[in-house]
Formats: sequence, structure tokens, C-alpha cells
Amino acid sequence: MNNKTTSEGLAMSDQPEKLDLRSFDIAEDKRQELLRLFPEVRTEGGKIDFERLKLALGEMMDVGKERYGMNWPGKTDCFKTIQTPSLGTLLPCPEESVNFDTTENLIIEGDNLEVLKLLQKSYLGKVKMIYIDPPYNTGNDFIYPDNYTESLQTYLEYTGQVDAQGKKFSTNTDTDGRFHSKWLNMMYPRLYLARNLLREDGVIFISIDDNELSNLRALTNEVFGEENFIANFIWEKRTTRENRRVFSFNHEYVLCVARNKEDFEQARNLLPLTDEARSRYANPDNDPRGLWQSVSLNAQAGHATKEQFYSIATPGGRIIDPPTGRCWVVTKSRMEELIADNRVWFGESGNNVPRRKVFLSEAKGGLTPQTLWTASEVGTNDAAKKELIDLFDGVAVFETPKPPSLVRRMMEIATDGSDIVLDFFAGSGTTAHAVLDLNKQDSGNRKFILVQLPEPTGRDDYPTIAEICKERVRRVIKKLNDEDAAREPGLFDENGPKQDRGFRVFKLAESNFKPWNADVPHDEQALVRQIELHIDHIREGRTQEDILYEILLKSGFPLTAPVETLQLAGKTVYSVAEGALFICLERQLTLELIRAMAGRRPERVVCLDEGFAGNDQLKANAVQIFKTKGVTSFKTV
Repeated sequence: MNNKTTSEGLAMSDQPEKLDLRSFDIAEDKRQELLRLFPEVRTEGGKIDFERLKLALGEMMDVGKERYGMNWPGKTDCFKTIQTPSLGTLLPCPEESVNFDTTENLIIEGDNLEVLKLLQKSYLGKVKMIYIDPPYNTGNDFIYPDNYTESLQTYLEYTGQVDAQGKKFSTNTDTDGRFHSKWLNMMYPRLYLARNLLREDGVIFISIDDNELSNLRALTNEVFGEENFIANFIWEKRTTRENRRVFSFNHEYVLCVARNKEDFEQARNLLPLTDEARSRYANPDNDPRGLWQSVSLNAQAGHATKEQFYSIATPGGRIIDPPTGRCWVVTKSRMEELIADNRVWFGESGNNVPRRKVFLSEAKGGLTPQTLWTASEVGTNDAAKKELIDLFDGVAVFETPKPPSLVRRMMEIATDGSDIVLDFFAGSGTTAHAVLDLNKQDSGNRKFILVQLPEPTGRDDYPTIAEICKERVRRVIKKLNDEDAAREPGLFDENGPKQDRGFRVFKLAESNFKPWNADVPHDEQALVRQIELHIDHIREGRTQEDILYEILLKSGFPLTAPVETLQLAGKTVYSVAEGALFICLERQLTLELIRAMAGRRPERVVCLDEGFAGNDQLKANAVQIFKTKGVTSFKTV
């Protein structure tokens, strides 16, 4: 932009930027990345020349009409949905929260598609594990926006925040001609957005049954890449026989896919040793290295080299060759090293087939996870329902909860320390329950983010599933705190890490700021009305805290970023993340306040545009003052 002078006599470069109130523009980000990799495909207008891109990629470009892939009615609209930024916000609800000012856990009430869009700037690449229990598409188990491309508007109408225009959420019945397509249209954008939030070593676990298993696997292949598939776990969900059907279905699946398979495999944890596993270790030869168990030293010979075929002389004098069709696992020289180090066991007689000694101290602390998860290991649906009834003092508030022990198994494999765990089909809050339980068990400090639609339950006590979710987490926190208070204090309790037992509640709503509507009729009356709306462009009834958290979110800071309230020049200023961002929501800004903020040398500053009250000279001075103090970004909203 040139340094052209406006009618007010100020250079345009002296004006602060406008804060972008839209969610992260995914399509634009990918375009910029493509232009960074292939600058030669940029057109004069800054767009991408597809023909030049084909030349740059050469034989790697597939332009054939027939190709392997997944397609369904509505897939094109899915991309439009993904690329449409959200103009919503998340309103804080401290009165519904537990330890709002200190906790880093979140429970967000709203449509998960919109919420995932709003989380893109703040949580991009920060989530270690996602677990979701999405609708299984049985024909009556989920509510679905009829017009999913307008999910914020549909959600606002659904929750009565704006007047309804006929849109609604409804079940997806199997009599619908697009039964599977509607389910795919619902899942695709959500998985696409969820992938962006995962760390490079992050992973997603998805519960599913036979109804959509094949489609889900194909969907994850497309979104994550087939090469990043990890496993399809089989979960024994019940141990009783169901006699009402042709077959008793006793299992479901948990599909596991990584953001990057190699990174996840490096980070994957072993499971804790069970008592049964520990019982396999002994020390019959009194080895000073401690308990050990023996494993086979021979293997199938299909891919063996000639160095793996040789004879072994046992301590008792017996000569042993590999069994027919098999070879030794190691070469002769390596076997001799193991024998010399007393790492080969020939039995008490000294004449048995050799087996390698594996010491408990070298077992890397655990067991390799298996793909069959039994009811005795991770619980059943029936046990989960009973646990929830007990938690709610004998009241059955939710029909189909998953066991916390099931989600805990996933976290044992995939998370450590203070990792973030996301569940955007939160239901009754099982994931938060599992996070809090595992943190107590291993002294971790994992954080959870739950997202749940306020789906009506028809109950008076808990009118929506979101209310059940929040109440369950409150009760779990109280139960854990009561247990801690009842036990004898330990030696290291006082100095140990304090666990985060709280959550902040946020609710999806329209932006605090009224957007300029370019689609109004171009007549004088309509334009005057639009201008009047923007004399005060903040929605009626919104608080400073509401505005603060929207600016945090739209500026790329997490909703749990620490905020300090400062008093500068007689005005209130919010310092975010120890001065990384200053937010001033005062309606009357002064030169003294601008200088006081600049003197603190924050990295970025955001002010209300109306705070300048049309004083362009003050605004221009603010730009220059912040520049001289090293402020990298000054924006107004």
C-alpha cells in the first residue's frame, strides 16, 4: 500500500490494523503454504496457476479421469463448509465452572463444527490425543443440522438465541435416500478440522460399530492418509449374551489413526505391567541382575540369512540345531556374546533348547498394547452405566456412557504429563472423568477440552446432555477431593504437583461485534440503518469479559491463557501471558494511557476502535508510539 494521504490529512500507514474476527482461514493458509513451496505458480493476482503447478510437479500429478478414491453426494459442499470461517465466539460462564480463574480444562457448549473452527487459531498443533464417540448412524441416535453449511445460524436457532427460520436438528433415518451420505457430510469437516489441532505425534481414537466402520476407515484414510492408520481395536463391550437378535453382538471398535505414524510410534507408551505379567518373572539361577523370563531364540526361516543357521553346544554337551523350517534369531557371533554374558538359558539341566533371558529391569517398564481389549481390562457398557448411576446418587441420567477405564487405556498408550486431550462428542463427560482419574493414578496433569451440543433430554433436572456432562465432572472432582481429604497425608503430598481439578465453561454464541452486512439492499434507508447499528457495534448485553475472551480466541491465545488486570493511567488494561498481549476495552482512550501501555513494552496491543472516539490524531500518535517501543502489532476492533 502506498503512503497516500486521506481526507483527514493522515497517512493510511498511520492507521492500526483491524483485528480479524473470523476463525482461522484454512484455505488461505494452505494456499500460502503452496505458494511458499512453489513460488513459480503465483499469478499476477496472487492466485495459483494450476497449469504451472502441473509442470512443477511433473509426473507426480495425476490428471486422469478415473482414479481410486472416496466420493459421495455432498462432498464438495464439505469443503465449502471447512473453508467458511466462523464469526461466532465463546462466552465465558464462570458461574457454571469450577475454579474458573485457575483451571486449564474446558467444557464448551455448542455445535462442535463451529467450535472446532474457533479453536483453530489457539490450539493448532497442540492437542496430543483426541477421543470421540460420534453417532453410529443407527437411524435415531443423533441430531443433525438440516443445513450444515450454516451451522452457526442453525445452532443459534436450535438453541433459541435467534428467531427460527425453519432450520432444525433432526435424526438421520435409514429411510432417507442419503443415509450414509449425510453421516459422511457430518463427519468429514469435523475430522478435517480435528486433524489440524493434533500435534505431529498426536493420535485420534474413534469409537464405532459395524454400521459405519467401513466408511469411517475410508474417511480417515482420506483425511489423515492411509499410511497413518495405527490399529482397529476390538472392544468387548458386554459379557452377557443377547438373545433378542440373530447374533449377540458383544463388541465394538476403536479406530486409531495418527497425525504422523512415525512420530506417534516413537512417542507411544507401553502399558503398565499387570500382576499376571510380573508373575512370569523369576530368578532360578540367582542372576545378580534380578528377575527375568525367557523368550524363544528361534524363528521362521522364510527371510533368514545363512548366518542364522548353525549348531549350538549346550553346557551339558548336547549339540542343538534350529528346529525344522526355523532359524536362530541372532547370528552365531551374537549368540556367543549372549551366552558369555549369561543371557541364554539352557534349562536347569543345561541341555534344553536355548532361550533368551529378558530381565524385568530391562523390560522398558511395561507391555506392548494388544488390539483386543477385554471387558476385564477396560470395562463394559453395563459397568459404565452403573458407575454413572452411582455417581448421580442412584439416578439414571444417561443411557449409553462409555467406561472411563476404556478412555483411560487410550490415554495410557498416547499421553504423558500435561498433554491436552480433546473430545468434541463429549456426551456425559466420560473423557473428563478418565483424565481426572488417570491424573490421580499417575500424578499427571493432563488437560481436557470437551465440546457438547445442548441436546434436549426431556428431563427437568438436567434438561440437556451438556448439563449432564458439566454435573458429572463436578461430581467426579468432588469425589476425588473427598477421597484425598479422607486419606492420611503422605510424606511428599505438600511438595507434590497440585492437580488441576476444575473446568471453565464457555458457550457458543454470535460474535460480540456486529458484522458489517454487505448484502443489505443498496437503498438509502437500509444503509442508514446499517450505519446506525455500527455507531455502537458491540452487541447489547455483552460484558467486558465476553469481549476479552473473543479477542483472546481471535488473536490465537488459548482460552486458558493467564490474564492479569492492570491499572494504567487510571484505566483498566488486561495483560495476557505475561505481557505477550495487552487488551484495552476502555471507551475513552487517552494519550497518557497509550504511553503507559507502550512503556510496558508488550508484544501486541488490541484496543476498541470506539475508544478513539473519532480522534484520528490520537490514533495516529498511538501507532507511532507503539512502533517506537517495539510493539510488533497494534490492532483495533
